Amino acid sequence: MTANPIPIPTPINSRTARGFAPGESRGWLSLDAGARTGLVDAKTEGAKPKLGLRAWMERVLVECDRAAEGFDADPVHDLRVALRRCRSLADGLMALDPDASWKDMKKAGKKLFQELGDLRDMQVMQEWMEKLSDSNLPSDPVCDKLLDHVHRREAECKEDAFKDLQQFDRKQWRQWSRGLPRRAARVRPGSVVYLHLAFEKWTAAYELHKHALRTRSQASWHELRIGIKRFRYTVENFLPRQHELWGDDLKELQDLLGEVHDLDVLWSTAVEIMAFPDMESQRRWREKLNAERSRRIAKYREKMVGRESLWRVWRAELPAGEQLRAAALSRLRVWAGYLDPDSTHSQHVAQLALLLFDGLRNAGLLTASVVAVDHAASEAASLQGRPSNRAPSNHDEDWRAILKAAAFMHDVGKAKKSENHHKASYRMIRRLPRPLGLSAQEFELAAVVARYHRGALPRSRRKTMQTLELPLRPVAMELSGILRLADALAPSNGNNRLEKVSAPRLEVSVHDHAVMLRVPGYSALDRSAEEIAAARHLLETVLRQPVLVRALRTPATVIKSVGRAPAGGD
Repeated sequence: MTANPIPIPTPINSRTARGFAPGESRGWLSLDAGARTGLVDAKTEGAKPKLGLRAWMERVLVECDRAAEGFDADPVHDLRVALRRCRSLADGLMALDPDASWKDMKKAGKKLFQELGDLRDMQVMQEWMEKLSDSNLPSDPVCDKLLDHVHRREAECKEDAFKDLQQFDRKQWRQWSRGLPRRAARVRPGSVVYLHLAFEKWTAAYELHKHALRTRSQASWHELRIGIKRFRYTVENFLPRQHELWGDDLKELQDLLGEVHDLDVLWSTAVEIMAFPDMESQRRWREKLNAERSRRIAKYREKMVGRESLWRVWRAELPAGEQLRAAALSRLRVWAGYLDPDSTHSQHVAQLALLLFDGLRNAGLLTASVVAVDHAASEAASLQGRPSNRAPSNHDEDWRAILKAAAFMHDVGKAKKSENHHKASYRMIRRLPRPLGLSAQEFELAAVVARYHRGALPRSRRKTMQTLELPLRPVAMELSGILRLADALAPSNGNNRLEKVSAPRLEVSVHDHAVMLRVPGYSALDRSAEEIAAARHLLETVLRQPVLVRALRTPATVIKSVGRAPAGGD
């Protein structure tokens, strides 16, 4: 497969038709063109750059002062790099932390970033023309006309950039540079959550890679460059071990595709301003740009196509299978932790819910729903004349993971300060983009279970329950009953004696057709006993057995019941 030659007839509209992604420059040439053509920041040459959100946000303020001195090529490039890094990091962190400050920070630098992009495009275009001009000709009319256009636009762009730089709120930016990095620090670099985020960026970039190889259009190669750049920034700032291994390759690929984009835009600009005096000069420039473009695409394909491609190398280091599923659940837990005003309570609820689930499963009280789902899936597959893709063993662990996710997210609606926070939680979970590793039905099931941790009982005719497939509805009923009871048993705001217990404990047994649940610190005379009695009703309904809650006698309780030795005794 050869590179797609540059078309002659229709110039690319630099504002709309080249496939710019939201937040990308609306200007002509790519961000890193200066770095690709030999522009190096003297301050950082030979030194390893500092990474992380705080470093890049502080760098923006430094580069603003440098750029204001005259809008030379290096300071303009460096300021755009710093702004782009901050906005790219905000994109990734917004997926974990829904705080509005991330969006405000991105918006604050957008206008300045775009105006600097127009200016930077003119500066880089001039460098490309010097590199590609025909040295055998005393004067190339194409270069002369392009240079006139560039110089005129450069003066206009400097005026616009100066106005936007004056309007840039540095005081607010400085406040964000102190607060936002603290929020980001709640997730440790290199954690499984960032591995999941990197896998998401990898998946998006790989889809763009396949699209570019299939269509070979100018827009598709540009979109691929953006996808690889986002993957690179995620790895660089959040995964230090992987960045040490992949950083050089990622930068080289980004630069190669950036140069392809520069050549495409240089051609379209020349056509747009009618820089060619005759057909011969147009043919000569087209062949020259096509040769440069094809060399870079061929080098990209050499690294990224085939069994030894870097796509495979990167994918092997990212989560897969059960690791991907666990990473998705960890990501949901982090997201909920940013919203839940009492995340300690939710963690305690999750622990109790899992203990109750395990106890009921070991007692053989939850298998009916699991078997029903397995049987329904197998029957549906046989009716369609295809083999079932569901393993013959039960899927208790799937339901356990869904219960865990629902427990961590069940109180996120309290961030909205709503009385019916369980309904707000349901809406917020459903609006959240589904993390890779969980199916759409599993994610919907977690939202439904979180919705019914309190309030009205789930009924099959309710709209919320009807979003689930029919075999999953009894599972949702069981998991909701478990979560509802666990929420009542967990300590909340100091109103429950169970908060004195450092590690949650539960004992589940079946006696005389009744489920016996023993909990440390429980007392029928406590105020919380009334809430627990109401919360167990749903579980009793779905199990069709009474659930009795009793106190669990700890070793300390046994000693106290025996009595104390006399004061003077041996």
